[in-house]
Amino acid sequence: MNRYPVWKYAIILIALLVGSLYTLPNFFGEAPAVQVSAAKPSVKVDAALQARVEDVLRAAGVTPGLVQLEAGSLKVRFDTTDQQLKAKDAIQRALAPNADEAAYVVALNLLSRSPQWLGALNAAPMYLGLDLRGGVHFMLQVDMPAALTKKAESLTGDLRSALREKNLRHGGISRNGQTIEVRFREAATAEAAQRLMQDQFPDLLTTSSPDAGDVKLSASLKPEAGRKVQEQALKQNITTLHNRINELGVAEPVIQQQGLDRIVVQLPGVQDTAKAKDILGRTATLEIRMVEDSSEARAAELGTGPVPFGTERFLERNGQAVIVKKQVILTGENLTDAQPGFDSQTQEAAVHLTLDAKGARIFRDVTRESVGKRMAILLFEKGKGEVVTAPVIRSEIGGGRVQISGRMSTVEANDVALLLRAGSLAAPMDIIEERTIGPSLGAENIAKGFNSVTWGFAAVAAFMCLYYMLFGLFSSIALGVNLLLLVAVLSMLQATLTLPGMAAMALVLGMAIDANVLINERVREELRNGSSPQAAIHAGYERAWATILDSNVTTLIAGLALLAFGSGPVRGFAVVHCLGILTSMFSAVFFSRGLVNLWYGRQKRLHAVSIGTVWRAEKSAGASDSPKA
Repeated sequence: MNRYPVWKYAIILIALLVGSLYTLPNFFGEAPAVQVSAAKPSVKVDAALQARVEDVLRAAGVTPGLVQLEAGSLKVRFDTTDQQLKAKDAIQRALAPNADEAAYVVALNLLSRSPQWLGALNAAPMYLGLDLRGGVHFMLQVDMPAALTKKAESLTGDLRSALREKNLRHGGISRNGQTIEVRFREAATAEAAQRLMQDQFPDLLTTSSPDAGDVKLSASLKPEAGRKVQEQALKQNITTLHNRINELGVAEPVIQQQGLDRIVVQLPGVQDTAKAKDILGRTATLEIRMVEDSSEARAAELGTGPVPFGTERFLERNGQAVIVKKQVILTGENLTDAQPGFDSQTQEAAVHLTLDAKGARIFRDVTRESVGKRMAILLFEKGKGEVVTAPVIRSEIGGGRVQISGRMSTVEANDVALLLRAGSLAAPMDIIEERTIGPSLGAENIAKGFNSVTWGFAAVAAFMCLYYMLFGLFSSIALGVNLLLLVAVLSMLQATLTLPGMAAMALVLGMAIDANVLINERVREELRNGSSPQAAIHAGYERAWATILDSNVTTLIAGLALLAFGSGPVRGFAVVHCLGILTSMFSAVFFSRGLVNLWYGRQKRLHAVSIGTVWRAEKSAGASDSPKA
């Protein structure tokens, strides 16, 4: 009646083994480390860099605990903070002596001390939130007027191309802030242009007015279009920040919108605030412009003449100067994909670009009119522009698919594609709030949270053992298994544990033991009704199951609602809460019954069970049965 088959005990043993294995990394703690990553996608982090860093550390007299290449970065672990700081200074001097032209990012970090054999099994500790691990918190203000101005600049170029395509002559197009102004000498042409703007540019609100004998059309973004631009700018900035923060190797960074024009960035484990600020401000913007090919421009490229009016001078990666026009044809917003490949005719390395519909139309028009001329692709970073490539336009390019080839190796093609995919900021941002939480404060929070869970567990276990005797001991062991499995699942999912999550752990303990209380009381009730001990155990578990399932499902629904609609600390609480309910269903019912069956199930002549005092109802006034234990 109360016997488990072998396969059920096998499931219990496997769950205990897996739970112990994936919980183990959380007990080793973290060690100070230095992380080296590429400041530019064209720079490689490979075995050669690892050997160079090891030589630098050897010369500095610092012995690392571990040096490993992982996810495109080099991580060096040390035993003490003093070694970490000394190593960081030595590596910084060797790899990035000039901060403005640094090829590598050298940042302080924290790494798990867990042995490599656990890492080989993909057993890693839980991520810890900012309040437990320490780190930096930034509040960024997005410059929305700049985003609107950038959109107006883009629309100005589109409008110029549309008027040229329709052969509508004008007296000049200019931008005054976020307003586009177009002058016409004839009223009929102005009316035709206004109809064109209403048809092809629905986001613009146009008005006409006389201006010194001419007709001036003024166009500005509609309010709803302006709001859409701001929303897209915010989303694009968040996506770009995600891409850039990956260079720091931050585990589970928090990057989320707050309000209409602010972004919150939390970087757990980052100790170097200055380096984090540098990464946040190092987002790049992509522009496509035409190369100026006049004789004055060639003289300026050689340094023998001034830069012509309306142009700028930039350098290619090989140091060669290129004179490009100031007018921006396309930006990174029009680029949907960039992949390395080969030219189908010459088999040379190439980069294949995919443009959106608007970008494809503009690119087709520009290439049709500029066959034989050069087009430059520029990347702006920290306010400095660099020419990624400047190919010659061979023919009109339509369909939204563009190929860049010529004088590129396979490695360079991969680098260029990565650069072009990196994304750009839709609007500049300023740091308006900065807060640093030190590792010591995080360690204090961990200690307090750990103590609360430990003392809560000890108090519950003591009460259960005193009140339910041996069954209380079984319940306490099941509660410990529940905690073990919960930590293991959080580690396997690589979830982020925060202070609210630790509060949820303490709450889960009370909720999980409730199922065992229901089972134990049901067994007592069956004993009071005269059932044999074996029958009482069987009926207690069977009849308590429906109640346990109902109560856990309703609580899980509430937890899922918190997970779906909550944010920040609420979601951290909800994750642990929901996972704790699922693990408690296994431990409180399946595992605890396995213990009871193992202890009592094989006793054929069982006369009593140790479940505390069982009071029977009085048979008559003043009479009662003696208690059972």
